[in-house]
Amino acid sequence: MTLSRWLPLVAAGLLAAGSARAEIKADAIRIGVLTDMAGPFATAMGPGSVMAARMAAEEFGGRIDGKPIEILQADHQNKPDIASALARQWFDRDGVQAIADGGSSAAALAVQELVRANKRVFLVSGAGVADLSDKACAPTSVQWTQDSYSTATAVVSAVTARNQGPWFFITGDYAYGHAIEAAARARLAALGGKVAGRATVPLGTADFSTYLLQAQSSGAKVLALNAAGDNATVMKQAAEFALAAQGMTIIPMSFQNVDIKAVGLPIAQGDFILTSFFEDVTPAARSWSDRFYARMKAMPSQIQAGVYSAVRHYLQAVKDTGSDDGPTVMARMKATPVEDAYAAHGVIRADQRMVHDMYLVQVKTPAESRDAWDLVKLVATVPPDQAFRPLSESQCPLVKAGG
Repeated sequence: MTLSRWLPLVAAGLLAAGSARAEIKADAIRIGVLTDMAGPFATAMGPGSVMAARMAAEEFGGRIDGKPIEILQADHQNKPDIASALARQWFDRDGVQAIADGGSSAAALAVQELVRANKRVFLVSGAGVADLSDKACAPTSVQWTQDSYSTATAVVSAVTARNQGPWFFITGDYAYGHAIEAAARARLAALGGKVAGRATVPLGTADFSTYLLQAQSSGAKVLALNAAGDNATVMKQAAEFALAAQGMTIIPMSFQNVDIKAVGLPIAQGDFILTSFFEDVTPAARSWSDRFYARMKAMPSQIQAGVYSAVRHYLQAVKDTGSDDGPTVMARMKATPVEDAYAAHGVIRADQRMVHDMYLVQVKTPAESRDAWDLVKLVATVPPDQAFRPLSESQCPLVKAGG
């Protein structure tokens, strides 16, 4: 037997030996869904993320080794101080072993520091700032769905191949917004592209006319929109300014299916979007999405699908190890491929980034759409090695330490 085939068997044996001595010490397996429940991100996260976590728990019959699985929920209002206080309360008083979703990036970064100190598990689905699995990585935290690096790199590459004109950025003033613009500008520079200008806007902005006029007068040929939960508003107003009719390509840099639904196909049609999930990518994705729709009367966003996948993978690792110890469970999660309705052949790397296929999709025209949620068509599957930051460029200390 070759060394490469022998090593996985040794690893499996060590995991089995460890699980034989392990136990679920708490009286319940508690997972807290910490997210934006009523703010600008609530439609793509919020109650849908809570439902996704519950659906994952139901696949285990609501119990593991006789211990009930409890799904808690809390609204951090996208404020890092509130997020930290809630996470601390969950760890110190309520015995929560894992936190899912994470919500906005600034809040998730704050929670990650508490996770690091308490050795609890953090299943990041909502937050997309790439630092969570780069320079701010933590041993028991995993970034599951999208991130600023993969989204920006793939979208800029696809658009630049079709439109060589300069770009103008309208960016929400939050951590993920700044991160995705920085990654997009870096990719543009690498491709020889130009930036005509930028505008940073506060979250919750209702009137984008000033920023759209700046873009219009800048000479830009591509308008990159990354205004978080306000993307729908700015896209509608861009249509009122007839920017597309004037030859400007409108690109939502971070967009969910729920955002397309809110804007409507007549406005969003033709836009290119990078996503980690949509309901028709596989039969398993469609089946799970239909079950989610039956409960929420909306198709799941990629974030909500990621919550389901991450919680399911975590619970499987708890079951496999017979333990609720964070490092023990995380070791099992990293040793086990992710195979579910969200991802096929997913792997948790040394930088705590779960890598998987991403999908470049195009928003359908109204004539192409078969029903209210038939919104996008597949343009290309982007494999992990083309989507995510190479480990050779990682600033995660765990990579240098060998994972």
